[in-house]
Amino acid sequence: MAFRRRKSYPVFSQEFVIHNHADICLFLVIVILIGLMFEVTAKNAFIFILPQYNSSLQSLDGEIVYYHYGVKDLVTILFYIFITLILHAVVQEYFLDKINRRLHLSKVKQSRFNESGQLAVYHLVSVFWSLYVAGTEGYLSNPKTLWESYPHVYLPFQVKFFYLCQLAYWLHALPELYFQKVKKEEIPRQLQYIVLYIFHIAGAYMLNLTRLGLILLLLQSVAEFLFHIARMFYFTDENNQKLFNAWAVVFVVSRLFTLTLSVLTIGFGLARAEIHTFNPDKGNFNTLLFRMVVLLMMCVSQTWMMWRFIHFQLRRWREEQAMKKRAALAATTKQQTKVLKRESGFHENGVVKAENGSTPRPKKLKSP
Repeated sequence: MAFRRRKSYPVFSQEFVIHNHADICLFLVIVILIGLMFEVTAKNAFIFILPQYNSSLQSLDGEIVYYHYGVKDLVTILFYIFITLILHAVVQEYFLDKINRRLHLSKVKQSRFNESGQLAVYHLVSVFWSLYVAGTEGYLSNPKTLWESYPHVYLPFQVKFFYLCQLAYWLHALPELYFQKVKKEEIPRQLQYIVLYIFHIAGAYMLNLTRLGLILLLLQSVAEFLFHIARMFYFTDENNQKLFNAWAVVFVVSRLFTLTLSVLTIGFGLARAEIHTFNPDKGNFNTLLFRMVVLLMMCVSQTWMMWRFIHFQLRRWREEQAMKKRAALAATTKQQTKVLKRESGFHENGVVKAENGSTPRPKKLKSP
């Protein structure tokens, strides 16, 4: 970042913004943090840093602070977009760029290696974070909490902060397409999964299905982490494809668990709830139409992912068959070359053999 010498570009030019966007974000973050030091600006600075819309509720354990969502969440998400842009640049410059210098990959492989490297780090953090939150909140030990007491309007701090950071990460991926100078033919592919993540995470957050969304994100992150690790090993050596087999098993299992949990929570759990009224003010969307639309969208997204998975596996199978054919052809050509050399004459035990296998007679030297 700022500690590394770079080429100088005209201030506020396109190249200047691209090469110094992390430093610009760091400057904005520091300005917001300095605002905490003064009483006049501290109130506005807290909106950027801390989740808003908190309320205290009485429970058996005493007074507990819970949160719900609102428009001010966009300001908090913006702050964490700046943080994510900085972390993205740190991972890229201090880890991925150093690996790329040793591997000497082509530009296409280098771009995809960087993409998988960033996503592998994100999914690894997401796995441990979502596992910790789900474990401490009791979502794993008691699956009934996924649909009991719906709508889940009031969220614990760690659940709301988790969703805000998830949305910040995927929203930061949109300007990163510009900062990383992604090729035009690569943009539609990356936009597909970025928009899908934003749509599903924001949907779970806005429709008060945060508990189910947290578990589904955990399953998705496990499968995606294995995929991007396997992809990175593949780019270093195309013969390293064993991790793809492990990912294939985990991917199929995660799809089955996703559909099962979605049907169990939305199709059966919410259908047995006491209240079935559409009341956006109270955060209740539990109607028959709502459940059917959500289940339909889940089934469509999972079907699309399975279709992409099958297409990927077929392409891998064709590539493996082509590699086997090339290896067999190379072995056959090498064997034929050996036969031709043996038939046309060769060295054996230090003596040159003729084409018919006999040793040529030495020439007689004339006496002087």
